[in-house]
Amino acid sequence: MAVSYTVAEGLTLGVEHLWPLATLPVAVVLLAYLVRRGEGGPRSASNRSRRLLLASRTLIVCLLVLSAMEPYTVQTRETPGEPSVTILSDESASMDVYGNTTESLVTQIEGEGVPVTRATVGSGSTSRIGDGVVANLRQNGTVVVVSDGRVTDGRSLSVAAEEAASLNATVHRVRLRSPETERAVSISGPATVSRGVPSQYVVSLQGVNVDGPVPVTVTIDGETATEGELRPNGTLTVEHTFEEIGAHRVTATIDGEDVYARNNVFYRSVRVVEQPDVLYVSPGEYPLRNYLDTLYNVSTASSVPGDLDGYSAVVVQDTPSGNLGNVTALQEFVINGGGLVVAGGDNAYENGGYQQSSIAPMLPVSVGNATGGESNIVLLVDVSGSAESGLSVQKAVALDVLDQLGDENRVGVVAFNHNAYRVAEMQQLGANREGVADKIRRLNSGGATDIAVGLQGADELLGDSEGTIILLSDGQDDLGPPAAVANQLGREGTRVVSVGVGKRVGVATMRQIARESGGSYFAADETERLRLLFGGSSRRYQGENLTIVTEGTFITSGVELTANPGQANKVQVKPGADYQVATADGTPAIASWRFGLGRVVSITAYGSDGTLDGLLERPDSLVLTKSVNYAVGDPTRTQTGVTAVGDARVGSPTTLTYQGDSRPEASNVSFRQIGEGRYRGEFTPREAGYRTVLDTEYAANYPIEYAAFGQSEALSTLVGTTGGQVFGPNQGAQIAREARQKSTRVRTVRDTWDWLALLGALALFTGEVVARRVQVYRGRTTLESGLP
Repeated sequence: MAVSYTVAEGLTLGVEHLWPLATLPVAVVLLAYLVRRGEGGPRSASNRSRRLLLASRTLIVCLLVLSAMEPYTVQTRETPGEPSVTILSDESASMDVYGNTTESLVTQIEGEGVPVTRATVGSGSTSRIGDGVVANLRQNGTVVVVSDGRVTDGRSLSVAAEEAASLNATVHRVRLRSPETERAVSISGPATVSRGVPSQYVVSLQGVNVDGPVPVTVTIDGETATEGELRPNGTLTVEHTFEEIGAHRVTATIDGEDVYARNNVFYRSVRVVEQPDVLYVSPGEYPLRNYLDTLYNVSTASSVPGDLDGYSAVVVQDTPSGNLGNVTALQEFVINGGGLVVAGGDNAYENGGYQQSSIAPMLPVSVGNATGGESNIVLLVDVSGSAESGLSVQKAVALDVLDQLGDENRVGVVAFNHNAYRVAEMQQLGANREGVADKIRRLNSGGATDIAVGLQGADELLGDSEGTIILLSDGQDDLGPPAAVANQLGREGTRVVSVGVGKRVGVATMRQIARESGGSYFAADETERLRLLFGGSSRRYQGENLTIVTEGTFITSGVELTANPGQANKVQVKPGADYQVATADGTPAIASWRFGLGRVVSITAYGSDGTLDGLLERPDSLVLTKSVNYAVGDPTRTQTGVTAVGDARVGSPTTLTYQGDSRPEASNVSFRQIGEGRYRGEFTPREAGYRTVLDTEYAANYPIEYAAFGQSEALSTLVGTTGGQVFGPNQGAQIAREARQKSTRVRTVRDTWDWLALLGALALFTGEVVARRVQVYRGRTTLESGLP
């Protein structure tokens, strides 16, 4: 049994074993007997000599017993290390726009007496910078990254940050300035469009050391569509309507001298298909029918027929359940991949008996009270060191979010840094609102940031119940992989609504966390929209017109809403569905979800005349178009042959999807079956331009290495989270000084002292024997023992 005692701050004394103490009395008694034996005889030593002998032998026994107890000390002290620097040199193509600073830095650092190890983390068209950082990290070590931080393969820099934190390693970076000009052009836009439907393509410019605008020419099928100028990080939008079925080409070219010519051209292959066949079902005549005619090949019916083969989607408007027709066929149609849009009105939803109809399970909304019911909600508040300077703002936002939540909700609070702390248990909010608010006001900050741990703590507070976690953080995660945890929560039925709070919010991280779980991201000044999700009857939302609830989805992306239809059916969004748009008074207006292999959209807002009112007019009509397009899904899903080819880059594997009765054959393409009659192939383009595979044209563009220039934000985040610094190319001496300081650290050291007790016992015994031999030698005693 070990025993320890803290003598002073930073110093603890202890022993590993107590059992040797039991031998001490026995040994002392035995010694006393042996020393006293024969006392008083003619050849006997004096009593004084015997007492001294007993005392010395007892002391020797005590030292032996102490050694057997294995004494130790634990103390905190500063210990020097052996400083070293590892320089990670990125020699990939994107670094050619910078001067070579690695050689100079090595010379400077080694001139300060600090050894340098060099490693290459990128070459050619491959930048495995995250892998390189992880492979070269050492306990308490220093790594200097000479790179732009543009990872093209392998582990991300956020994963590297986790590993560095676990090893107490520091990652610095070198500030790079390009003497060269380099630009890269790209095009984004749909790869598959319907004939006769307007499509938008966005041309973007990214580069380094670009002083002014760059001339750009966009051609469609070889003919100039537009000419203009692009500024760094700027865009140019091209709208075009394709009238011919088949493959088309959209090409963007920029002019001007720079390092690389290969990224001055970008190719976009567009597949134009027939307008999807859509069935419109309604007992009346509404303007929506004419609007759909401009986008799709529309057939009309007063009820759903039994045969829906050939249709991509069914649009039902203002139809009571008794007039819906063959709902069984409709259900099978959607389960097998078809789309469904149900537009409301005076004869639909609660007015049309949907709650008792077999259409109800298919809808992303339930019919009834639109104020919503009870939800399980955990407020997850970041109180780490990165949030410390803005903790008062953090608390204010948390209290503001709390104010948005309706009394019907069950709410708990968890705070986190590198640990999670339960602040308030799950409880009905109504009667406990002020108590929960008071606990939020009392929060203190400090420590590293691990959002993953916080999410896990919030999930534990929810227990076996599904619910929503409202994450309030700046997103500056030091340690954990929050996106992976959020993804797992989403699969278990718990979504994360992330709210970015702080002076420097990692928006990308916060959006990814929300997206992985199926939740939404809000900025700190957008929390009013939480009333739409969780307000209930006690916290109703009031706006002026239709409001986007979930931004960035297929339906809401790029949409501007100005209409206020004035009416809405009484519904509430089902758990697991996407709440897209709300009316001015907070009632659900548009919601969507997946049902089987198909997609279903509920549109419950309508005008006083029973029509969709302003939703049919620009700019609001875009949300209606995108809602139907979402339901239609892939317009090529019923076709055979190659139905899709992924974005292709030279030198990188890409995929294609093939539908047919048998596995296709093509040179340099390997296929595997992914479903009945569906195959996925993988191939690697070797040249840029328009190419053909299985009689299908696709566009192959320059390697991703040439797509972005300038130092990435991810590298700056890695440096910041490991406590690193940004050095200039001539600051090798400062890097050496930091390495020395990093190698010297305060740590807890455990020392054992059993050897010292043994040494003391041996020294005492040897000294005593020598002293008695000296007595005999000098003639002070005639006793053989040497005792006088």
